[in-house]
Amino acid sequence: MISTNLLSNVRSVLCLGAHSDDIEIGAGGTILRLLAESPNVAVTWCVFSGNEQRHAEAKASAADYAPNADVRCFGFRDGFFPQQHAAIKDEFEKLKDDYDLILTHRLDDAHQDHRVLAELAWNTFRSHLILQYEIPKWDGDLATPNGYVHLEPDVADRKCELLMKHFGTQRSKHWFDEETFKSLMRLRGLESNARYAEGFHLRKLVL
Repeated sequence: MISTNLLSNVRSVLCLGAHSDDIEIGAGGTILRLLAESPNVAVTWCVFSGNEQRHAEAKASAADYAPNADVRCFGFRDGFFPQQHAAIKDEFEKLKDDYDLILTHRLDDAHQDHRVLAELAWNTFRSHLILQYEIPKWDGDLATPNGYVHLEPDVADRKCELLMKHFGTQRSKHWFDEETFKSLMRLRGLESNARYAEGFHLRKLVL
């Protein structure tokens, strides 16, 4: 295993999520660690679906994870991103910039909305470091990551605390609890010789 801290050179990050809690579930710990180590990192935080209530949750959550983030919420229809592909691509074109890091969904995620954002990220940002995060779900589509970000226990705890604090609309779902999120971070930590970690999929990496 080769260990290197790519986060140390990040000065700007684009976070892409199909739904209001995706970024936090997939990369919330990484964002907390990144901003704790480099508070001046510029964060652009984009959520592509949701009603007014879900958008309010997204904005309140982003304010805790990344206090100075530029938060943008769009109203694309949940579950129908493939049918809205052209309109979503138009928004991606407006996001074009020289980010150091892009956090997005996996290309082979079982959720159609997630896949659309991942595909457009790779289509739009051709010379950027893209880390594809994972979302646990009933589809059972988790795969073995090839990238890990280690998290101290207090960061893992904070990630879970904020998820439960901000997403009241999701707490009735049987899978949306601290046990789910903490167990996945523990498993990824085990795989990468740490206590806790978040896993990512790197399609391309230039050294």
